[in-house]
Amino acid sequence: MRLRERDLVTVYLKKRHVEQDDESNDIVRYSDEPIELDMTVQAAGGQVAAAMYGKRLKYIKSCKYQGNELVEGKNEHDGICLKVSKTSEPDYQITSIQTFSTHLNVTLERIKQDGSAD
Repeated sequence: MRLRERDLVTVYLKKRHVEQDDESNDIVRYSDEPIELDMTVQAAGGQVAAAMYGKRLKYIKSCKYQGNELVEGKNEHDGICLKVSKTSEPDYQITSIQTFSTHLNVTLERIKQDGSAD
């Protein structure tokens, strides 16, 4: 399967770094060097997704990606700049990556302003 050129959207991947402050609280920071990715992005839907996410379904995106920048088991929780500029903080985070033979199925969830997922 090859993703159609007209359906591709340019998004920016920002790697996640977790640091701890003096009181051992986790501080999440994202890299300053965004990586450009082209993927198809759609609103998640269907009966299974509705059962899994419930009211959060409106904040979930289902994506397909072909390339070498994302790896299953490595890039979960990294940030994605979808509706914001590449210099901003990410507005979505990767919640899951599933490998298929020719592409990756990537699930994104919107990040709240305080840094947690919606």
